[in-house]
Amino acid sequence: MWGLALRTLRFRAGSFVATFVALCFGATVVMACGGLLETGVRNNAPPQRLERASLAVIGDPTYTGPRDGDGDRERDYALGERVPLDEGMVERVRGVAGVRAAVGERTFRTALIGPDGNRRAQGHAWESAQLTPYTLAGGAAPAGPDEVVLDTTLARRAAVGVGDRVRIAAHGGARAYRVSGIARPARTVPQATMFFAAAEADRLSAPTGAVADIAIVAAPGTDLGALRKAVSRAVHDERTRILAGDDRGAVEHPEILANKSDLIALSAVFGGLAVAVAVFVVAGTIGLSVQQRRREFALMRAIGATPRQLRRMLLGETLLVTVLAAGVAWFTGPAAGRVLFDRLVASGMVAETVEFEQGWIPAVAAAGAVLLTALVGGLVGAWRTVAAKPTEALAESAFRQRWFNWFRFVLALIALAGATALGLVTMYVLEGPMAGSTAGPAVICATIGLALLAPGLTKLLVWILYRPLGALTGRSGRIAMLGARVTSVRMASAVTPIMLAVAISTGELYLQTTTTGQAERVYTESLRADAVLTAAVGGVDPGLAERVRTIPGVASASAYTASAGFVENPRVTPDSRHGVPMRGVDVDTGLATVGVTASAGSLAELRGDTVALPRALARSIHRGLGDTIRLRLGDGASADVRVVALFESRPGYDTMLLPVSLLAPHTTDGLPAQILVRAAEGTDPDRLVAALGAWAKEYPGLRAASREALLETHAEESKTQAWVNYLIIGMLTLYTALSLVNSLILATHNRRREFGLQRLSGATRGQILRMSAVEATLTTLIGVLLGTAAAAAAVVPFSLSLTDSWLPMGSIRIYAAVVGTAAVLTFAATLLPTWRVLRTNPVAVAQG
Repeated sequence: MWGLALRTLRFRAGSFVATFVALCFGATVVMACGGLLETGVRNNAPPQRLERASLAVIGDPTYTGPRDGDGDRERDYALGERVPLDEGMVERVRGVAGVRAAVGERTFRTALIGPDGNRRAQGHAWESAQLTPYTLAGGAAPAGPDEVVLDTTLARRAAVGVGDRVRIAAHGGARAYRVSGIARPARTVPQATMFFAAAEADRLSAPTGAVADIAIVAAPGTDLGALRKAVSRAVHDERTRILAGDDRGAVEHPEILANKSDLIALSAVFGGLAVAVAVFVVAGTIGLSVQQRRREFALMRAIGATPRQLRRMLLGETLLVTVLAAGVAWFTGPAAGRVLFDRLVASGMVAETVEFEQGWIPAVAAAGAVLLTALVGGLVGAWRTVAAKPTEALAESAFRQRWFNWFRFVLALIALAGATALGLVTMYVLEGPMAGSTAGPAVICATIGLALLAPGLTKLLVWILYRPLGALTGRSGRIAMLGARVTSVRMASAVTPIMLAVAISTGELYLQTTTTGQAERVYTESLRADAVLTAAVGGVDPGLAERVRTIPGVASASAYTASAGFVENPRVTPDSRHGVPMRGVDVDTGLATVGVTASAGSLAELRGDTVALPRALARSIHRGLGDTIRLRLGDGASADVRVVALFESRPGYDTMLLPVSLLAPHTTDGLPAQILVRAAEGTDPDRLVAALGAWAKEYPGLRAASREALLETHAEESKTQAWVNYLIIGMLTLYTALSLVNSLILATHNRRREFGLQRLSGATRGQILRMSAVEATLTTLIGVLLGTAAAAAAVVPFSLSLTDSWLPMGSIRIYAAVVGTAAVLTFAATLLPTWRVLRTNPVAVAQG
């Protein structure tokens, strides 16, 4: 039967190509997501600036908390800020045998201020230059607090040399420095770097008296494994990590460790969705190609072939096509994964130093998944055909009527029950963006359930639409509707891919637009400031707020910062991998700028070690006014704070309110991020921004912006992050659209004999084309209705959970574009093959 399978493929080019395209594209998508998953798991980021460092000691960037509500299981959550190390650790590490040098790095953000803009860089003490190493290309090392060494790239771009005076912003201020030297790295370091004297670097870094990491250079011949254990004993601190190899790159880019879980979660979620879609598409395509050969299988049964022989032949065909598709996907999968990875890097979700990894594991997994899908889809699709009696199979080969069986019905009920359960969890259990974790799978479950029932639902909708659509489309339409009533089961094979495309596209797109829109709404409601002051880098000096209050037209000005942390006692399960958002504000003047009103207690008491909690969060941890809770702040430090106020917040967007003097020192910069300004009554906000801009010129690096500019910046950041999801959704949508075209072309190709008989019976080409157009309209209409119902199973509960509205946030043009695209593809994939068939001799077509 293997030779017969190979010979059969030569005469089944259409079915072969359709199956090959579905398998190849499916394997490509699955392999691309697998590559992203492998990249996230490995998280390799070769060091650049720390090339000579054998080991690196950093503060543990994770918080270990409960995984579920009972607290019995634990998992690591990412801290949002850099965890500093005690400077005393450096001396202990230097005393370890085998350590040639140990450098306590002070790392801070800087910006070289120039007339043509600010050039951002990373600041260090000159002592750390040996770790690359950097060598002086000119001048000397910085010897005093007013000297700096620039790397060659930064000096060239700023057009400065040794002896020139430059103004540098760092740690909330800006001052002039003399360029004492220009340093050249031994290897390429993309990140711009500048070096200061040790005392000046200590002043500019946060917190003073601490280091960002300890870089260790091992003595020649030292065993790194043994050295690592010795350093661990010397450090003797559970809140540290010792990194080696490519993991050292996380020291230069701390976000690498924090973003690792995001990349793994993103690739796993969309990889699972891609597998589900691929299973659906591949099984549908193979099943349709098998239906095309029902008459062939029936004739083979009539001349003596057994069901086992036919299954073996089908198995051989499927294996041949699958192996060829997997071979092509071996090259296209990594290419698609690289494109997705580059877009993730461009969006800032993944650090540019992380290496994309695409090994053999994703390739084998993708090939195995596609092979299993192809075999199951082929065998299930051909089971009844090859098992039926020859006379029965011949009778059904023309017009298939039977589709119902209890196994199919039970599977459909299970899928629809799963979609209902996920919808209820989305609507009543989860809150905020977390509800999206169950809303996405609900679309797939609803689609599977409706697809299994598609023949019956198609028959029902054809009966409902028979009279109105027939009346609107004239004689050709009525004939087409009569044919649709007879062939409604066959029509379901064309309806299903349309439903899949509409459901996936509409559901996933509106889930994302609703998430983004609600986040922007919450941010807008929480921001009551009319203007904002920000520094070029490194935060703002909190003392500037008092000076801003003296400017005419200013009602209030408050230092403000944002971070994230965890409730450590009582221990609770965080809703997010990054903890609970925290906002720091100056209670004396900042309450008017944050849009919070206390429903219990008083925000005026928000001083010292205190906190104001959202009422929902306080209720979930069983704490109220006057109670003390322990927080784990963004840099890993613990703080016992007393609850002084409760306030209402939107479900799923709980944010703690803390004094800025408590929160800001525990951020990476150690300073407030902004100064929020509220205009006095009767003051035009635009005039206030202009006045602030003129005043800020006295402080180089300080910039004034309007409330609208701040909202636009936040919206742009949200859209940039959402764009990554749009890209992956677009790839899945493209796959479903491809399956739609694939299936429709194959379905139209199956009707060549029918079209030939109609031509011999007196029908003209124009009449057949008009009937096909009516059938395409009916198919599109039914597919869109079922796809919309499947998407609504997720979108409606998610919208109710997030916005208390039945309708999602997002333009109606999204839905119109999805429906319009589905209609165009359906008509093109139906009418063009029909027109091509009608160009051939009807006698030859009817006989074939």
